[in-house]
Amino acid sequence: MGRYIAGRSAQSLVSLVVLVVLVFFMARLTGSPAELYLPPSATAEQVAQFNALHGFDDPTHLQFARFLAGLLRFDLGESLQYARPALDVVLGAFHTTLSLAAVAMPVILVLSVVTGSLAAWRPGGIFDRIASLISLISASTPNFWIAIVGVLVFAVFLRWLPTSGTGTPAHWVLPVLVLALRPTGVLTQVVRTSMLEALSSAYVKTARAKGVKRSTIIFVHALRNALLPVITVASDQVAGILNGAVIVEVVFGFPGIGKLMIDSVMLRDFAVIQAAVLVIALAIFTLNIIVDIAYALIDPRIRHS
Repeated sequence: MGRYIAGRSAQSLVSLVVLVVLVFFMARLTGSPAELYLPPSATAEQVAQFNALHGFDDPTHLQFARFLAGLLRFDLGESLQYARPALDVVLGAFHTTLSLAAVAMPVILVLSVVTGSLAAWRPGGIFDRIASLISLISASTPNFWIAIVGVLVFAVFLRWLPTSGTGTPAHWVLPVLVLALRPTGVLTQVVRTSMLEALSSAYVKTARAKGVKRSTIIFVHALRNALLPVITVASDQVAGILNGAVIVEVVFGFPGIGKLMIDSVMLRDFAVIQAAVLVIALAIFTLNIIVDIAYALIDPRIRHS
């Protein structure tokens, strides 16, 4: 098990290093921040002072070396727009995004597992057809379209929910539902397919013949053996939630890491961009390693292969 975890961690570390290098150099292709943070009437001397103050006048390879040295000390630089350490700004926004994901994920898991399992019990039945249709539509619909329609219907026309902000529980309803809709559709299809295979096994047929209750067969006997592909796809959907939060947070004015990244790209706040990408990547890689460990514990063949 230790060798398996070490191997997976090494793979994630290589991907992380490549990602950090790409983000650092691609961010600087957007232009000089001095164009945005200084007035149009700024003189060449003022621009030079600004660049010297923030280290932008150094060659790119020296800036990268300084970034790596700071990274070893957990110092990712100072935000231009907030005049605070970039890591502090990012972690504050990431906490909000994690809160959003923490609310959305239980909704996704409960809806998809229950719906997919019941649909698999009678394949081709009315419930199965309706559930499959709804899950396919929700899995195929872009988040930004759902978010815009949700605002128009529930916030503008019906006036049931606020359009943006985080002040009350009502402010969380639309972002959570929009963020959960697509992953629920995808995971429902996976649960249904996996459960169909589990429910066709010999031990389930034996349980049916003995008169075991339907709920016990589905959620006790069959579901455990159908969990492997569900765990894998669920972990991918968590990563998708973090990515989808960018769109949802921008549409709903949700002060999470997605909106922070968009604002930072527009304002060329390189330190925040780099810190945000690094934090998100670490979160996703950590999640993948946890899922790999869970997968190996469930199926020992994986860690021995």
